[in-house]
Amino acid sequence: MRPLLILLLYTPFLFAQTKPFPKEDFRPPLDIPMQLSGNFGELRSNHFHTGFDFRTQQKEGFSVYAVGDGYISRIKISSYGYGKAIYIDHPNGYTTLYGHLQKGYGKIEAYIRAEQYKQQSYEIEVFPKPGELVVKKGDTIAISGNTGGSEGPHLHFEFRDTKTEKIINPHYFGFDLKDTRPPAVSSLVAYPVSDSSHVNQSGKPIIIALSKQPDGTFISQKVSASGKIGFGFSGYDQDDQSWNNNGIFKAQSFVNGKESFGFKFDSLAFDQGRYINALIDFPRYKRSQQRVIKMFMETPFPLSAVRTDATNGMVSTTPGLSQLYKLEVSDFYDNKSTILVPIDYTPPAIVVLRDVAVSNYFVYAKKDAVFEKDGMSVFFPAGTFYEDFALQFDVKDSVMTVQDDYTPVHGNFSVSVKKPGATNPEKTFIASVSGKRLSYNATKYKDGVFTTWTKNLGGFTLAEDTTPPRITIAKPIEGKWITKQNAIDLRISDEMSGIGTYNGYLNGKWVLFEYEHKAKRIRHVFDEALLNEGANQLKVVVTDNVGNSAIFETQFFRSQQK
Repeated sequence: MRPLLILLLYTPFLFAQTKPFPKEDFRPPLDIPMQLSGNFGELRSNHFHTGFDFRTQQKEGFSVYAVGDGYISRIKISSYGYGKAIYIDHPNGYTTLYGHLQKGYGKIEAYIRAEQYKQQSYEIEVFPKPGELVVKKGDTIAISGNTGGSEGPHLHFEFRDTKTEKIINPHYFGFDLKDTRPPAVSSLVAYPVSDSSHVNQSGKPIIIALSKQPDGTFISQKVSASGKIGFGFSGYDQDDQSWNNNGIFKAQSFVNGKESFGFKFDSLAFDQGRYINALIDFPRYKRSQQRVIKMFMETPFPLSAVRTDATNGMVSTTPGLSQLYKLEVSDFYDNKSTILVPIDYTPPAIVVLRDVAVSNYFVYAKKDAVFEKDGMSVFFPAGTFYEDFALQFDVKDSVMTVQDDYTPVHGNFSVSVKKPGATNPEKTFIASVSGKRLSYNATKYKDGVFTTWTKNLGGFTLAEDTTPPRITIAKPIEGKWITKQNAIDLRISDEMSGIGTYNGYLNGKWVLFEYEHKAKRIRHVFDEALLNEGANQLKVVVTDNVGNSAIFETQFFRSQQK
């Protein structure tokens, strides 16, 4: 019965058929041609991309439209992430998201501004009631922009299941792009999985050469191997309307004709985003910025986009048996690239040995672990890592070194430093060390111990910040008439702990300054109702993350008679 049980556990291998989606209910969010600068499931830093990035011709200012009837259910304004973002709930059970906006439109922008003044904060998150901000399909809701974590003007657009919040590939809602080209596979990598495995006499991963056949299929050089091995690939997809390289929608491997391992990006869950670091060859990515997708799992991880059989995608070589490994890489329109890999068994004869870490410390991924030396310690809760490994850990010259940047981290772990009777604890924090650069980690001090939680490995030390932020203005306005000027821009920066808060006061009343972290700039757009005829007093207070403050004050003159 045991073999039957294993078979039953892995029988639901085929990807589930996607249910019908309401394609006719929605229109595009922009009136310009749909061109992508990023697609659904694309591999990003520490996450999968969760929508479409629509190009906006390298500029801001395009009208953004509600793609269907509904009401605005959420507005989030942030200096990072999606920047200015609007969410619409639709009556058919789906939610759409519009991100990196320059501003809202009409009554929506008025609602946002009123909430910002009510909360006296640029960054807000509000949840309007169903009857407050009702929209119809085609209504203008915003103006496109470049806010938040955007690296250039574009519109980030998503579909979500309203009830479950699962993110769904926009292709399923009729957002079709002409695409007649199959994905490109730029490299194939073979991995010896166990310590005794080898591929072409190497105990390390190696690149496998590919040759294209007249029918478009790729055949690799013959792989000679022993033990368990796996394969990975890097690649990209292009449609007929865009010119950039986008992510892969689907890949499936076969061993001797049987399905073995695959993924398909039809939907994603937010809590699974970091599993990208388990899916890719993370050390290779950190070393070379090349993302190789591993089509096998040494230690299984619960990414819903992945389906596998009992082998977890690995190939067991057998004396006297030649095998055929096939990889199919497809886009949403089923354009497909096929790679065939012949595999022969050869007795172990390793010439290139794998790297073996030597350490007195060891981490078991499924168990809690604590390591301590000289009053500094690190605590890894179970599940912090994907795999077991030998840990590089040491404390020298008040710097604690915890592994390196080449080990993927899934969950937060804590770093602690004992320092009873610290003389300036409110200005002290645990800093990450990179060469001579120190970066801030939010830190608490209790009972003589500093503690922070982080997902970043490397060096840690205590640092003290007693220097206030800097506030500068490129074109001074002190004592000047600036009747024709529409806004005031100030540059703000902090070299140690970073900007915490910023507040502006015009004639003694709080006014809105918008923060653009990429430019280190805050901007106030004048509202004539808040200005005096003649002299106006401006005061700006910027505070860093440990409480040091800087104040900028100036007087300028305005005339309401223009």
